[in-house]
Amino acid sequence: MNLLPTSRSLRLGAIVLALVLPGAPAQDVLRRGTSNELLIDEPLRQAVGRGLDWLQAHQHRDGYWAELVGYKLNTGYELLDDRPLPHVGVTALALMSFLAGGHLPDRGKYGEVLQRGLDFVLSCSQDDGQITANGTRMYSHAFATLFLAEIYGMVDRADVKQVLQRSVDLIVDSQNAEGGWRYRPFARESDMSITVCQVLALRSARNVGIHVPIATIRNAQNYVYRSAVRSNDRSFRFRGHGGFGDDGGSFRYQNREGTRATFPLTAAGVTTLYAAGEYDSPIIRDALDYMDRQVGAFSSDSQGHYFFYYGHYYAVQAYYITGDPKWTKYFRLIKGTLLQQQRRDGSWPCQVGPGDAFGTAVATLILQIPLQYLPIFQR
Repeated sequence: MNLLPTSRSLRLGAIVLALVLPGAPAQDVLRRGTSNELLIDEPLRQAVGRGLDWLQAHQHRDGYWAELVGYKLNTGYELLDDRPLPHVGVTALALMSFLAGGHLPDRGKYGEVLQRGLDFVLSCSQDDGQITANGTRMYSHAFATLFLAEIYGMVDRADVKQVLQRSVDLIVDSQNAEGGWRYRPFARESDMSITVCQVLALRSARNVGIHVPIATIRNAQNYVYRSAVRSNDRSFRFRGHGGFGDDGGSFRYQNREGTRATFPLTAAGVTTLYAAGEYDSPIIRDALDYMDRQVGAFSSDSQGHYFFYYGHYYAVQAYYITGDPKWTKYFRLIKGTLLQQQRRDGSWPCQVGPGDAFGTAVATLILQIPLQYLPIFQR
């Protein structure tokens, strides 16, 4: 049985997307499909298949993936518990990787995986709207919201809409005066890594008809613009697993002097601006040039670290929406890197971070971007 969306449903998705985001004509969305077919070959399909099979085999019968719950601390990963626990964020990303292949709940080979996972995510919704379990933070809340928005666009369910609306309301209400978000709801400070997650979740929710105030998006957009490192600002050099800062084009972690500016943060900044509906500005062009300069060094220096997966999760979106020639060149690089890193059992390693389910979920997501089945990854 063919579970992938038909050309009619893809056209409909493109038209809907064009309506919710003026300036993105439906034909422009569809035009990207033809060239992407050249990037999809048998080695990619086999790698994705092995990755999804590994995720299926490691899903708990209650729908979640158990990983190490923690948070970023400098270039490390601080654990809240030394045991793998049901992880909302990793579960949402893993489920997104199945959606990215065109799979739906209760249909086909992975239908039960998605149904169990959806039930788990819904069960983690709290009275205040936050989707959390075992101490997970706003990263996980945003990934869960994004997943619910994407799946609500495929299956019209009242319970999904109710939880999605509450989770979106929490994101909107907890945006701070800077225009961004932090690890906890209603925090006074902001950072780029949290802000990008929230904006993508809001963009996806808006795509499926959930009300998102335009002021929330504009405030986030302005926050990102203020985070840009100008060519005459030389105070943001940083070396380490996060990538490399240089004298222009990158984005800062926070709008404070001395905070790092790296490849992952720059990819996050570009992706946030695209999600906010801004597609052409000198700041975006400078950021993409910066990413071109740093992608090779970042990819080789950060393998096995959650920075690698985080950085390329946003880089693949930034380059994809940018289009050729940058897109094809980038995707060939990351595709070759990921195919080389995959283990024989189908998983991808994540030695620093939540664990291998996280690495495998993000790797399979990245490889499936050219399939174009998730509206959030479209212009």
